[in-house]
Amino acid sequence: MNNVEIYEGGDLGCHYTHLESIFKVWAPTAAKVTLALYDDAGTYDGGALTDHAGGFEIGMRRGEGGVWSLHFRGDLAGKYYMYKVEHPDGREVYAADPYARAVSANGQRTAIVDVKAASPEGWEEDETPGLLGVEDSVLYELHVRDFSISPDSGLQYKGKFKAFTETGVRDAAGSRLGIDHLAELGVTHVHLLPIFDYATVNELTVDDPDSAEPKFNWGYDPQHYNVPEGSYATDPSSPEVRIRECKEMIMALHRKGIRVVMDVVYNHTYSAGDGLFEKLVPGYFYRTDASGRFSNGSGVGNELATERPMVRKYIKDSLRYWAEEYHINGFRFDLMGLIDTDTIAQITEELRREHPGLLIYGEPWTGGETPLKQQTLKGSQRGKGFAVFNDNFRGAIKGDSDGAGKGFATGQPGKEAAVLAGVQGAIDDFTGSPTETINYVTVHDNLNLWDKVLITQGLEGDLIRGIDNGQLAGGGSLEEAVAATDPYRSIDQDLLLENESVRRALLANGIVLTSQGIPLIHAGDEMLRSKFGDHNSYRSGDAINAIRWGNKSRFLPVFEYYQGLIALRRAHRAFRMTDKEQIKRSMEVMRCDGNVVAYRLKDHANGDTWKNIIVIYNANVREAQVDIPFSITGWKVAVKNLQARNGALEMIVDETVSVPGLSVMVLYEEEGGRPRLLKTVELHYERQDRKYDGWNLWVWGSGMRERRVDFDRMEDGRAVATIYVPLNVQEIGYIVRLNEWEAKDCDQDRFIKLGWHHSKLKVLVRSGSDDWKKIS
Repeated sequence: MNNVEIYEGGDLGCHYTHLESIFKVWAPTAAKVTLALYDDAGTYDGGALTDHAGGFEIGMRRGEGGVWSLHFRGDLAGKYYMYKVEHPDGREVYAADPYARAVSANGQRTAIVDVKAASPEGWEEDETPGLLGVEDSVLYELHVRDFSISPDSGLQYKGKFKAFTETGVRDAAGSRLGIDHLAELGVTHVHLLPIFDYATVNELTVDDPDSAEPKFNWGYDPQHYNVPEGSYATDPSSPEVRIRECKEMIMALHRKGIRVVMDVVYNHTYSAGDGLFEKLVPGYFYRTDASGRFSNGSGVGNELATERPMVRKYIKDSLRYWAEEYHINGFRFDLMGLIDTDTIAQITEELRREHPGLLIYGEPWTGGETPLKQQTLKGSQRGKGFAVFNDNFRGAIKGDSDGAGKGFATGQPGKEAAVLAGVQGAIDDFTGSPTETINYVTVHDNLNLWDKVLITQGLEGDLIRGIDNGQLAGGGSLEEAVAATDPYRSIDQDLLLENESVRRALLANGIVLTSQGIPLIHAGDEMLRSKFGDHNSYRSGDAINAIRWGNKSRFLPVFEYYQGLIALRRAHRAFRMTDKEQIKRSMEVMRCDGNVVAYRLKDHANGDTWKNIIVIYNANVREAQVDIPFSITGWKVAVKNLQARNGALEMIVDETVSVPGLSVMVLYEEEGGRPRLLKTVELHYERQDRKYDGWNLWVWGSGMRERRVDFDRMEDGRAVATIYVPLNVQEIGYIVRLNEWEAKDCDQDRFIKLGWHHSKLKVLVRSGSDDWKKIS
């Protein structure tokens, strides 16, 4: 099927005006194509419509590139249409338009609407929130229905796009809920699970509490790629309402300063053999194996042949439509491994040219074996402008995804080097830049963070085990099982931040939020969200998936910790470097052993306002002692013991710091800060040969940590170094050395007596001499 005609025009689908509608469909192998027009959406049998006969049928004309077209004069707004395709073997089928922009309920017929007229008031003035670069992103992965469906959400439009438009909602304790919560948390992007029209929820019965029809799905079962999902609209039978309300949601998020990422699924469709692509051009849109059957790299029965020109064109056209018509700010690709790298690279280059701040990332793996040769896996993104999920980092932090296997934050020793590799933006692993890695611990797939931590700590008895496809393995009511389960049984409310499971969960995402790369957190992590042990909740319903907003006030210190870390990250560019060499130059590893990882971001890294920043991760249950560099001003603490702020919690003047168990600690040093009370030794070093390049001091003393001190100026032909010493130190030892011990000026150690009273001392040391001379 690679020898079919190709069409390069940008006008496929129905282009409506009040005066005429132009229909164009690519069907190069068809013998005949007819447009079938209908006055209404048809008569449904349950949620489906199987009879498309009886429409007003008009023959279409075949043109170049295998495109069939029809110009219809007159106003067709409110009508519906299908394409009737006759194939060379005489088979006739009705197919919806793959370029549909509006559909009837459950996507059964294509609707003719004025998409612009369906936009909400103020849409033309909608503006994308400002962001300097993709490295500034903080992502929040969220399902539309989960967001508002819980009875305690306080939101009127439960499960709907419009829930995002409700502001000023608070719980009884005064905590902000809904979209105000997202703004308060400080995330820059909401990553929405699929919001295009998908197949497995009956839109006509989704709001009927007495209906047994499915009401929930994650949405990874595409039906119409360019139409918003009807179950999230207040009236799924109105093609215009879903368009308007989807745009209202996006506009509301933009007004709160939050960009919108759309989860897209161009690797497979819900159905293949009887799907619209196969009806129009049999054998073209899907990959096949050696026996001619649909290949199954997606794990759901088919995979789109993205490497073929018209499939690639379709994906590009679809993405461009969402970016332009719906003001979408980024795309997350499901199973990106099934999309050839050339397609993703072209998408990134072309869309970024039109929308410079667009964020593009995806899953660099497949769901099974595929005949695709050019798979987009980790490493294939290097230098191409898009990012991929870092499952190496994910596993290093938490362990396996569905079992009791442990990682750094959940109790497995020996993971320090793997964690450090992720913290550095995977620049020595698979990236060319930290902007190519999406750092995360959990998302919608697999066990969510709280449940994973409980299982690693042997607390699986606090969860429901054996949920499969939304059903209990042993039968019975899932809702009743949830009501009888308490995933927070191990928490003493008065000792919330001392709870080991809480500390492990916050350590995990604390690492993510302070690492180089783009961080992503799963919705509800900031409230210790549980899915009651369900590791695959794609159709488990609201009992499992709903975000329980009562947990915000209940676990408010947890929310405040996330909020503080996000504010810290967004305020300091040192956490958002974009260049491999910059990281190599600015990040100094201080420790990477004993379940501790510590590093320094130095010398105003990436133009940061803070001169030096120290980050320490302690995965031990007990506190850890970590040596830190000497600071003339002392180190201010921004993050300690599950408290975080963009400012000082306390001051550290020692050269060793105690890091509480299972926690992140962040310290910083400011330029020009007020010096603390110290003794000062100004050492003047004189060489007869006047050659001072490479020479430095190694100093030590009781009450101070040994360290290197460089000569920082010349005075009267001598090199001068300033040594700062804590007030209680009465004697320091020193050696004058060349570089890193290439030579010593004098073999024996030298000592300078300070006594109790000297606050400042100036001494002269001559090359080759065992003694020093006080000169001031």
